Parts: sequence; structure tokens; C-alpha cells
Amino acid sequence: MAAVTVAGGVPAGRPHLLRQAGALSWRAVVRLARQPQAWVPATVFPLLLVAVNSSAMSRVTSIPGVVPPGTTFLMFLLPAAIVQGVMFGAINGGAELATDIQTGFFDRLVSSPVSRPAILVGRLGGAMAFGALQAVFFQVVLWPFGADVEGGLAGRLVLVVVAVLLSLGLGAVAAGLSARTGQAEAVQGFFPLVFILLFLSSAFFPTQLMSGWYKAVADHNPLTWMIDGMREQVLVGFSASAAATSIGVCLAICAVGLLFAVSQVQRRLRVAS
Repeated sequence: MAAVTVAGGVPAGRPHLLRQAGALSWRAVVRLARQPQAWVPATVFPLLLVAVNSSAMSRVTSIPGVVPPGTTFLMFLLPAAIVQGVMFGAINGGAELATDIQTGFFDRLVSSPVSRPAILVGRLGGAMAFGALQAVFFQVVLWPFGADVEGGLAGRLVLVVVAVLLSLGLGAVAAGLSARTGQAEAVQGFFPLVFILLFLSSAFFPTQLMSGWYKAVADHNPLTWMIDGMREQVLVGFSASAAATSIGVCLAICAVGLLFAVSQVQRRLRVAS
């Protein structure tokens, strides 16, 4: 018997992962856009923190070795703004899976013909799209104030790629926590821990001027390695080795986050089935 097909030539009754994941990703993006309380803090707070720090510590640029001549402390802070915004957005995006569980939408997906991997891929796809938009947004908004990127188009692309991968990794961790607890509030409690790691890095202050245990922690913090790689694109110029370091840290976070997310979503699916 000939297979019955639907539009696009896809066999009827056979899950189409990419199409379903795309639809769920678009739902995640639209849902986020309709909730200003979710995306406004991810854009406003990093800008406020950058404005305060760049004003309060602008004279740091006069210290030899902190930033290259001709650059600004606002350029130094650009990667921090992107990373902070991505952290807000990725964790909020992952927490939406808990909201789906609480409202019963997750159970409806499980009882429908939707491919099981598409449930997680769709949620993370929305987080990645928002991460890319944030990386572009902060570069565009801060550029008129002097936050140029010495690495040109290639350097800017590195910032976007890092933002997308970091969104995937942190979004996966948040999605795993959502699947594990089923409570959005529990997932939101994860953010302060990540925020502390950000402050214990080179995000807002040069490690050259740190001392004691704070410097030791910052030097061994993977977020420092990632941010310093991004910062080299901004302050010095495009560097393939620095880009590889930043992307490598993000890939490690993605690997851990995806393993955790997949295991917890599978557990949730067994409970829901």
C-alpha cells in the first residue's frame, strides 16, 4: 500500500523532528515576546550595570596593561553585558518548561503525535534564538557610546556564536531542573548561583587588579576564560585561538547541560506516560 503523505512530502503519521521543533521554538519565542517581565530584565539590568561600572571605573583605563590604548572601559564591559543578558534569558527560557508542566501543556504534548526530542529541542531553540538577538542588541545599543569591536565582523560573529551556545548550555540546565522539579520557582532559584559565578570572574573587573582568594577564584573560573576570549575580539582584534577558548568553554557547558536535560526529560516522560 502506498504511503499517505502530507504537504511537503513527509509521510503522514511519521514525526517530523525539524518541523515540530521549529514550531515549538517559534511558540517559545512568541511566548517570551508576550511576557515583558521575562525579557525586560534580561536587557535592562545588564545595560544599567554597564552604565554604572563604566562611569565609576572609567579611570581604570589609565592603568597600563588593563586595556589597549585607544579603547574604552565600555568596550571592556561589552562581553559582560552579553553574558549577563544571556544568563537571564536562558534560565527564563528553560523555566518555561516548568510552566508548561504546571499548566498541563507538557502532558498534552506527550499524548499527541509530537516527537519526544522535539519537546526539548523546541524549548532550547527558542532560548538560542533569544541569545542571538541579545548579542546583536547589546552590540548595536552600546556602539554609539563607544563600544566598538576591534575584531570587525568576524569578532562580532564570535560574540553571537558564544551567546547562542551559552544560551543552549544554560537553557539545557534550566530545562533539566524544570523537568526534575516541575516548578518554575525552583528553576529561578538557580540564577543567583550562576550570577555569583559571573561576579567571581573577570566580567566586570580586570583580573590584573585583583588579589588574594578573589583573584585565585577568578583565574580558575571557566567564565573568565570564556569572557576573556570574547574580550580579545572586542579590545584587540579577531583571534581564532581566543575564539576557540570561548567556544570550547561553551561547548563544555552544553555537553553537561544537555546530558542533564535529556536524562531529566526522559524521566519526566516515563512519569507522564
